[in-house]
Amino acid sequence: MFVTVPEEPRTPYLRADLSRVHRNLQRAADLAGAAGVSLRPHAKTHKSREVAELQLSAGAVGLTVATIGEAEAFAAYGCTDLFIAYPLWLEEHAARRLVDLSETTRLAIGVDSVAGAANAGRHLGGHDIEVLVEVDSGQHRSGTEPHDAGAVAEAAAHAGLPVRGVFTFPGHGYAADPATVAREESEALSGAVASLAAAGIEARVVSGGSTPTLAHTDLGVVSELRPGVYVFNDAQQWELGVASPDDIALTCVATVVSHAGGRLVLDAGSKALGADRAPYATGWGRLPRAPFARIVQLAEHHAVVDFADAPLPPLGSLVEIAPNHVCAAVNLHDVIWSEDAAGPQPWSITARGRNG
Repeated sequence: MFVTVPEEPRTPYLRADLSRVHRNLQRAADLAGAAGVSLRPHAKTHKSREVAELQLSAGAVGLTVATIGEAEAFAAYGCTDLFIAYPLWLEEHAARRLVDLSETTRLAIGVDSVAGAANAGRHLGGHDIEVLVEVDSGQHRSGTEPHDAGAVAEAAAHAGLPVRGVFTFPGHGYAADPATVAREESEALSGAVASLAAAGIEARVVSGGSTPTLAHTDLGVVSELRPGVYVFNDAQQWELGVASPDDIALTCVATVVSHAGGRLVLDAGSKALGADRAPYATGWGRLPRAPFARIVQLAEHHAVVDFADAPLPPLGSLVEIAPNHVCAAVNLHDVIWSEDAAGPQPWSITARGRNG
């Protein structure tokens, strides 16, 4: 589907600060490079081929994606190394899409059960699509127990699927101490590697990492890092202490439309910012240039901001909002406006809505 791009951005719109994007990318690339591990960023955050190109140019070995649709979108623009970090349960149509992808792209998928591995092998065996066994490191969403990873890998190998290694997502780093979560990640991955070895299978890739836990990741255990939000950061990372306002590279630009009730009313609501609000969040988003302010009410097309005792920006002026969850906000827009000294340029949100 083609998107008509306006000649200039109109509020509410997403603005990317290109210099901050480059700085965020370089910081992660330097971390991975110094440790001698690979960087495979999660593209579900930005869904943009332009951002993907920047990540690959900065040294990423390939991309992580969440769905077959996202993989198809990035493969269509020339990405040749993709990992679908999801325990796929395949049927004939999905398997056919993966086989088609594998003709032009080095491709791997996740599995987290003996049944899932066997099913994937029935559909994909002989097509050189690799698998990584997902293990649960404490988030309790998906993933097998570390000591069962060998059995899952063995089932995949017996079904004709090459086993690349193991992976986990320490997603509970959004709700617990990141250093503690990183230790749990390390223990889970080490246990999974040992389980594979006991089954006679080498874990050639040990993949982990997330933006909140990245600074604490055990780089002696992992061989691949998969952060996603780091490229832009967001209000959640700010409130977790992972990023400062100066690290937030993507904001939603909104217009002040009212001063009703002595507060700021902006033309960006949940349909521009997303509706996510973690239990620890102090509002429905943050204003990097006014850190004292809080978005206290969010409707579909309105954000109401308590501006404390500070003077309100005038009606018609522009305000930048850091969404709580940047991945969800990006998926609500057609375009990201990248901005540097040369002015705004549109970036496509290539994989928007590719949820299956």
